[in-house]
Amino acid sequence: MTEHSNMTRNRARKPKWPRRFLILAMLLLLLGGVGYANRASLRGVYDQLSGVEFSGAAGETVSFTINSGDTGTLVAKHLVNKGVTKDFSSTLRHIIAAHPTFFPGTYKLPSQISSDEAIKYLTDPKYQALSKVTIPEGLRLVDIYKRLSTATEIPISKFEAAGRNLKNFGLPRTAPSLEGYLFPATYSFSPELSATEILSTMVSRMKDELGSFGIAKKDWQRTLTLASVIQREARLHDDFYKVSRVFQNRLKINMPLQSCATASYGVGEFSIIVTNRILNDDNPYNTYKYTGLPRGPIAAPGSLAIDAALHPADGTWLYFVTWNLKSGETIFSNTYAEHLVGVAKWDKWMAENPGWNG
Repeated sequence: MTEHSNMTRNRARKPKWPRRFLILAMLLLLLGGVGYANRASLRGVYDQLSGVEFSGAAGETVSFTINSGDTGTLVAKHLVNKGVTKDFSSTLRHIIAAHPTFFPGTYKLPSQISSDEAIKYLTDPKYQALSKVTIPEGLRLVDIYKRLSTATEIPISKFEAAGRNLKNFGLPRTAPSLEGYLFPATYSFSPELSATEILSTMVSRMKDELGSFGIAKKDWQRTLTLASVIQREARLHDDFYKVSRVFQNRLKINMPLQSCATASYGVGEFSIIVTNRILNDDNPYNTYKYTGLPRGPIAAPGSLAIDAALHPADGTWLYFVTWNLKSGETIFSNTYAEHLVGVAKWDKWMAENPGWNG
């Protein structure tokens, strides 16, 4: 009985190697799954070891432009030509695997980097090379060109030449120039944009603004001309609407606007105090000599000035004077006698603040 029992137990005992084999197989499957999930990283490591990808420290920063319609093949070719990535086939293979969405624009990225790194740079908007410029309300066209040129490094002469070709911008036939049609705002322009494209963007922004107020194209010129004068003359928020009322009251009775801002613009100057030479100069912007609105806008009006031109405050004022140029406090008057009191107050302030240039 004892011998038979031992034989039975020996026959019942299973060999240990199948269990070990099972564990090994499971480990291999697990490693295979991890490897498959991280195949892109593993491939990147392999490509670096095989010499088809850059490794080590990145090189100097370069500008890289993606144009509309560029394929992955073209992007890979240009990356290699620029020295950003090392091998065309490897770069294209990584692009196909990542299946990224490339947006047109110019990007700043290091040279001598891996394909995966290059793809990350080209799909992150923060690496786009943009020229940022702020155009404040009331700025004249000549000064806008200077700011644009400084920000984009495009010569002023190119902006001037582009701006003279008015047919490219869809302006009213009565518009003498782009003055007043470039909306004041903060813009970010890609380096590949031309002067004409930059100006078109700003004109389109102004057209959108006019559209938001429901202003028909036939009224663009008049609205922007009046708004630009308001922009140059008013200082405080509520006064924009009062200044608008003064000018519209004068227009209604055919009284000259007598705006110092238009008179100085007409002679190409910018001065708080206008001289007799400026007041007597014979030009279509001299609203001391001619009734009605000037020939065209004299600066870039913002939303507030446009709104004020459309919605003047209620009032019977015919005169105003900003007596404190530092605070912007302005006196509005119905009669010339009242106006002279305000002018005397301004004269006193100027005497107490010599050299003030606003």
